[in-house]
Amino acid sequence: MKALVWHDRRDVRCDDVPDPTLREPTDAIVRITTTAICGSDLHLYEVLEPFMEPGDVLGHEPMGIVEEVGPEVSHVSPGDRVVVPFNIACGRCFMCDRGLYSQCETTQVREHGCGAALLGYSKLYGQVPGGQAEYLRVPQAQFGPIKVPKGPPDERFIYLADVLPTAWQAVEYASIPEGGSVTVYGLGPIGQMSARIARHRGARVIGVDIVPERLEMAGRHGIETVDANEHDDVPAMIRELTDGRGTDSVIDAVGMEAHGAPAVKAMQTLTGMLPDSVAQTLFQKAGVDRLTVLLQAIDTVRRGGTLSITGVYGGAMDPLPMLKLFDKQIQIRMGQANVKRWIDDLMPLVSGESDPLGVGDLATHHLPIEQGPHGYEIFQMKQDGAIKVLLHP
Repeated sequence: MKALVWHDRRDVRCDDVPDPTLREPTDAIVRITTTAICGSDLHLYEVLEPFMEPGDVLGHEPMGIVEEVGPEVSHVSPGDRVVVPFNIACGRCFMCDRGLYSQCETTQVREHGCGAALLGYSKLYGQVPGGQAEYLRVPQAQFGPIKVPKGPPDERFIYLADVLPTAWQAVEYASIPEGGSVTVYGLGPIGQMSARIARHRGARVIGVDIVPERLEMAGRHGIETVDANEHDDVPAMIRELTDGRGTDSVIDAVGMEAHGAPAVKAMQTLTGMLPDSVAQTLFQKAGVDRLTVLLQAIDTVRRGGTLSITGVYGGAMDPLPMLKLFDKQIQIRMGQANVKRWIDDLMPLVSGESDPLGVGDLATHHLPIEQGPHGYEIFQMKQDGAIKVLLHP
């Protein structure tokens, strides 16, 4: 089959690789009809290179048709149309019983001290072959796959694999008071949907980015926008819009690859050039992130407010302004999305005749899988208006 395969930093290729087969009685094989490139894939493309190996199949946002199931899988059957969550969770352990599917104790990657295994996401999360391919082996298929109705286009449902649950959880964790306000830093796919969900739930939403196409897209959905290029002090500008206080909540949808902090960027780049065994230790013991956006988020949220972090961070020694966090009495919640926990909330919003979250207005590029390397390049470089790239094997 054809699949997008990691070879080296900024070197993703469409290769022929062996078809997947059932390995465990809880496996399923899914023929992929649509898959997506995620902002988190760009971390593998660039920063997390020491945890990758040539030949790793990428991708964690797939959907398609079930082809085959193991003997312990009754949840789905051949012919079912399914979305596959990026978390690999058993659905029955201590953590899963509490809805913490991203912490599943059955699939936790204890070797690296990480949570549940993820599709297509490096040694840190199990090195499980991903879904940017023609076929996918789905572990823990007795629980994971989400059946969706036949008929509507894939674009209505594909974002249930990651984008929508991640955004929904970001809004839940933001604890926006009824009729309150939230600032969303970063208007990539997660930020776009976080902003739309918060507005759908009645909040005043201010979105911050530096990319004109992202700001324009958010504006189409009723989001107040702030171009960070035009303001030396974005938090101060937002306080001006909110009676001098800042918004009740802030969502950081950017993470480790924020713009700014050139010295940290240079260090990340140099670390990635070291032998993998050395670089892995540095990342896990001494790594730091570009914290420009996180620091702005802390400055933006009002006193007594809530900061929700959904952008991925990987540093172990990031310097945080603890005095300010304590003084402002800020609550912080963060973490990988527990995908299936939010599906009951989201399914009615994507499966009806209306499209209240505007899922039809997120993908900017539809490409055959053979053009996947080009999709990575334009997404990484923010070229050609790329906001969300969908691939069609």
